[in-house]
Amino acid sequence: MRILVACEFSGTVRDAFIRAGHDARSCDVLPSESNLGFHYQEDIRHVLGKLGHIFDMMIAHPPCTHLAVSGARHFAEKIADGRQQAALDFVKALMDAPIDKICIENLISIISSKIRKPDQIIHPWQFGHGETKATCLWLKGIPKLIPTNIVEGREARVHRMPPGPNRWKERSKTFQGIADAMAMQWGNTEEHFSLT
Repeated sequence: MRILVACEFSGTVRDAFIRAGHDARSCDVLPSESNLGFHYQEDIRHVLGKLGHIFDMMIAHPPCTHLAVSGARHFAEKIADGRQQAALDFVKALMDAPIDKICIENLISIISSKIRKPDQIIHPWQFGHGETKATCLWLKGIPKLIPTNIVEGREARVHRMPPGPNRWKERSKTFQGIADAMAMQWGNTEEHFSLT
């Protein structure tokens, strides 16, 4: 399958699909941190406008800066200056992309109240990482992820990261176990549908 991973600079999800044998490409305004696969360094909306129709699936990680409820104390300011609406419009553009199979991934956010509720909420501890990080998935044309390795431990490491210039980058990366589950389960959706 041809997979487009939107708003990903780490290459984690893209590379998991490549290792599973797919033509996976990532897109972000930042350069890719991994050289394993092809990366569009531009606004995802430009790529979707030119090439969206060639992809079988898109997994998108829109920035949560103006959406996550953890930043609710700043919502009044972000509503007043239009940042929050712009972020919601961006999510809607991703959801409306001309691709049959779509996953939008984001933290607990206002997407749930302003657009629609998520289809699934997952945690890293369901996929081999002993950490909590409630992550919402809005799905179109693909099934819910099935946990692959439920482990003990419920540490909120990501939430407790100390301040620093790269904190946002570390907090935004997809856990490897989740990326591998996406590639394994969604990489062959016909087989996965027959099992559920």
